[in-house]
Parts: sequence; C-alpha cells; structure tokens
Amino acid sequence: MLSFVALFSAFFFAVAIAYPMTKLQELIVWSPTITSPTSSTNWCAGTPLNVTWDMMGMPEDGKNSTGLLLLGHQTQDSENLDIHHPLANGFPLSRGWVFCTMPNDTAPRSDYIVVLFGDSGNASPRFNVSGPDPAAQ
Repeated sequence: MLSFVALFSAFFFAVAIAYPMTKLQELIVWSPTITSPTSSTNWCAGTPLNVTWDMMGMPEDGKNSTGLLLLGHQTQDSENLDIHHPLANGFPLSRGWVFCTMPNDTAPRSDYIVVLFGDSGNASPRFNVSGPDPAAQ
C-alpha cells in the first residue's frame, strides 16, 4: 500500500512540474447564463423557439467550441435530461443562440428546463410547455 501512495505521489509531482501553473490557470470553465427561455416562457409542443445565452466572459479558446442542448424537467433535485433526443447539437457556442423546435410529443408540464453543454452544463429556469399549438397544425 505504501508503494502505491509513493508511486501516486511521484506521478502527481511529475505532472505538476511538467504542466506549469500558468497552463492550469488557462483551464477556465465558462458557464453562460441561459437568457431564454425564462420562467415566464410558455413553449407549445411542435413549435420553434430561439434559445439564447449570455456571451459575457467567454474565454478566447472557447470560441471554436460546439454545443449540445437537451430538454429536461426538474423534479426532486434531478434534471431528468433526455439525452437520447437532443433539441440541438453541433452549433457554435460563440453565436449565443440556437434555434430549435419542441418535439410534438412533449407532454405538458410546468417544470421543463433546457441545459446547454459545451464548456460546462448550464440549466435554464423552469418554464411551461403546453400541448401542441392548434394554429400550427
């Protein structure tokens, strides 16, 4: 056991020397605030919506990053993300928005969220999704 601790300590020390602190300081996680949808949003199943986020503080090396947008619903501290059916993926985070459509079969509820992944995962406020818009059919 002692040899494992010594080996791990030597490895960690070698990595710390080989990877200067200035490089570690560059590894900044950017977590943009989602600005739309908001808590007052009512998104109808089957209709489009422009999801937006605040671009302030985006690191220079993140400007080529692509994003993933997932739908979830908040219950008892769980986001219940639908990882198998992304709302959007492969879009540039540097754009600050992505246009997507709520799936037609989305059940009405008032605790939906969207989560933006790229440099970090960030959840929107809870919002409402109602049944399909009769005017859109």
